Amino acid sequence: MNIRFAFAAFTLSLCFTAPLYAADETAALALLKESKCLKCHSIDKKKDGPSYKSVAEKYKDKPEAMAKLTKHVTEPSQVEIDGVKEDHGSVKTRDAAKVKNLVEWILSLS
Repeated sequence: MNIRFAFAAFTLSLCFTAPLYAADETAALALLKESKCLKCHSIDKKKDGPSYKSVAEKYKDKPEAMAKLTKHVTEPSQVEIDGVKEDHGSVKTRDAAKVKNLVEWILSLS
Protein backbone atom coordinates (compact mmCIF):
# COMPACT_ATOMS: atom_id res chain seq x y z
CA MET A 1 0.00 0.00 0.00
CA ASN A 2 1.52 3.31 -0.91
CA ILE A 3 1.91 6.00 1.74
CA ARG A 4 -0.38 8.54 0.03
CA PHE A 5 -3.24 6.05 -0.15
CA ALA A 6 -2.75 5.04 3.49
CA PHE A 7 -2.75 8.70 4.60
CA ALA A 8 -5.87 9.46 2.54
CA ALA A 9 -7.66 6.42 3.99
CA PHE A 10 -6.70 7.45 7.52
CA THR A 11 -7.86 11.03 6.98
CA LEU A 12 -11.16 9.84 5.52
CA SER A 13 -11.70 7.49 8.46
CA LEU A 14 -11.52 10.47 10.83
CA CYS A 15 -14.60 11.89 9.17
CA PHE A 16 -16.63 8.79 10.01
CA THR A 17 -15.51 8.00 13.53
CA ALA A 18 -17.99 8.03 16.42
CA PRO A 19 -18.56 11.37 18.13
CA LEU A 20 -16.65 12.16 21.30
CA TYR A 21 -19.83 11.71 23.32
CA ALA A 22 -22.24 8.96 22.29
CA ALA A 23 -25.33 9.36 24.44
CA ASP A 24 -28.88 8.06 24.50
CA GLU A 25 -30.92 11.13 23.55
CA THR A 26 -34.27 9.56 24.47
CA ALA A 27 -33.09 8.75 28.00
CA ALA A 28 -31.50 12.19 28.41
CA LEU A 29 -34.68 13.99 27.35
CA ALA A 30 -36.80 11.78 29.62
CA LEU A 31 -34.60 12.69 32.60
CA LEU A 32 -34.78 16.40 31.72
CA LYS A 33 -38.58 16.23 31.55
CA GLU A 34 -38.90 14.22 34.75
CA SER A 35 -36.60 16.67 36.54
CA LYS A 36 -38.47 19.71 35.15
CA CYS A 37 -35.26 21.11 33.66
CA LEU A 38 -37.08 22.09 30.48
CA LYS A 39 -39.07 24.68 32.43
CA CYS A 40 -36.03 26.99 32.40
CA HIS A 41 -33.81 25.44 29.69
CA SER A 42 -34.33 24.35 26.10
CA ILE A 43 -32.15 22.53 23.64
CA ASP A 44 -31.45 25.43 21.31
CA LYS A 45 -33.11 28.60 22.65
CA LYS A 46 -32.37 30.70 25.71
CA LYS A 47 -35.11 30.75 28.32
CA ASP A 48 -34.51 31.74 31.96
CA GLY A 49 -31.46 29.48 31.74
CA PRO A 50 -29.05 28.97 28.85
CA SER A 51 -29.82 26.52 26.05
CA TYR A 52 -28.13 23.15 26.23
CA LYS A 53 -26.40 23.90 22.91
CA SER A 54 -24.85 27.05 24.38
CA VAL A 55 -23.72 25.06 27.44
CA ALA A 56 -22.10 22.53 25.12
CA GLU A 57 -20.32 25.31 23.23
CA LYS A 58 -19.11 26.87 26.49
CA TYR A 59 -17.52 23.59 27.58
CA LYS A 60 -16.34 22.41 24.16
CA ASP A 61 -12.82 20.96 24.33
CA LYS A 62 -12.49 21.70 28.05
CA PRO A 63 -11.14 18.76 30.05
CA GLU A 64 -13.18 19.70 33.11
CA ALA A 65 -16.51 19.69 31.22
CA MET A 66 -17.80 16.32 32.46
CA ALA A 67 -16.93 17.03 36.09
CA LYS A 68 -18.33 20.56 36.15
CA LEU A 69 -21.59 19.70 34.41
CA THR A 70 -22.05 16.58 36.51
CA LYS A 71 -21.69 18.67 39.66
CA HIS A 72 -24.05 21.33 38.31
CA VAL A 73 -26.85 18.90 37.47
CA THR A 74 -26.53 16.79 40.63
CA GLU A 75 -25.93 19.34 43.38
CA PRO A 76 -28.43 22.08 44.23
CA SER A 77 -26.93 25.54 43.87
CA GLN A 78 -27.83 29.19 43.44
CA VAL A 79 -28.14 30.83 40.02
CA GLU A 80 -28.86 34.42 39.12
CA ILE A 81 -31.85 35.10 36.88
CA ASP A 82 -32.60 38.71 35.97
CA GLY A 83 -30.49 39.89 38.91
CA VAL A 84 -32.28 37.69 41.43
CA LYS A 85 -30.62 34.70 43.10
CA GLU A 86 -32.73 31.56 42.84
CA ASP A 87 -32.29 27.92 43.78
CA HIS A 88 -31.18 25.69 40.95
CA GLY A 89 -32.46 22.18 41.41
CA SER A 90 -30.84 18.90 40.53
CA VAL A 91 -31.84 15.98 38.35
CA LYS A 92 -34.26 13.48 39.87
CA THR A 93 -31.86 10.55 39.92
CA ARG A 94 -28.76 9.40 41.74
CA ASP A 95 -28.04 6.76 39.10
CA ALA A 96 -24.52 7.60 37.94
CA ALA A 97 -25.08 6.05 34.51
CA LYS A 98 -28.17 8.20 33.87
CA VAL A 99 -26.35 11.34 34.99
CA LYS A 100 -23.33 10.49 32.83
CA ASN A 101 -25.60 9.90 29.85
CA LEU A 102 -27.31 13.26 30.37
CA VAL A 103 -24.05 15.17 30.61
CA GLU A 104 -22.60 13.38 27.59
CA TRP A 105 -25.76 14.18 25.63
CA ILE A 106 -25.53 17.88 26.53
CA LEU A 107 -21.86 17.98 25.51
CA SER A 108 -22.67 16.22 22.22
CA LEU A 109 -24.75 19.24 21.15
CA SER A 110 -21.69 21.36 20.33
